[in-house]
Amino acid sequence: MRIGFFVPCYVDMLAPQAAISSYELLKRFDLDVTYIERASCCGLPMTDMGYERKACAIENNLVEQLLGYDYIVIPSGICTDQIRYHLDSVEKTPEVKRILETTHDIVDFLHDVLQVKSLPWARFPHRVALHNGCHSLRFLHQARPSELMIPDFSKTEALLRLVEGCEVGYATRRDECCGFGGTFAIWDESCAGQQGLDKVSDYARNGFRYVTSADFSCLLHQQCTARKYGVDIRTFYIAEILNGDAEKAIIKEGGEK
Repeated sequence: MRIGFFVPCYVDMLAPQAAISSYELLKRFDLDVTYIERASCCGLPMTDMGYERKACAIENNLVEQLLGYDYIVIPSGICTDQIRYHLDSVEKTPEVKRILETTHDIVDFLHDVLQVKSLPWARFPHRVALHNGCHSLRFLHQARPSELMIPDFSKTEALLRLVEGCEVGYATRRDECCGFGGTFAIWDESCAGQQGLDKVSDYARNGFRYVTSADFSCLLHQQCTARKYGVDIRTFYIAEILNGDAEKAIIKEGGEK
């Protein structure tokens, strides 16, 4: 199985460990994984702001880099959503349609494609709050949105429960947006900041020290908000826990406070 591993621009610049953990995790399953060096951005910021011409140029370059793989795997729910459902400026040729159908984030790929049942190398003996980002929740359908009266499920939680010692929990309002929202956090920073503060404060009230998500964009916003207001939480991208790197980082830093 030939896997194209696409690291989005913000992950590459701000969260290299999230990408490294994801890459190493995929390699554990004896997959032929190729890091796609020339792909950089999925075009989401331009699409959000209505810059269709700029988005078109980025998207056309992107699909050229994603051709020829059995699956594309991305360590980012929000960017996976952009490629699967919002790549609107590219002609939908059979090749492009195949890219859209075979693009997954790390959670979907492990849970749905590989159908992983064990992670014997992973250990995280802590309570961790799981944040299912808006895009991963309502576009990628990785868990049941709390507003829908359908059977409960959570792919992210199912994977975390394969990790030795990991106890999964949620914020009181588990599906409430954390305030990141891409360019929204820039255009309306006061609202985004308050949403972020509400979210991280809720974790603290419920006794959580660690937070994880399939969207590092949300974790970035929450970690920065927590640091600004002195809320004692630590965020880890989900692949860092699934690959065993999060616990190693905690041990290296001297354990829990």
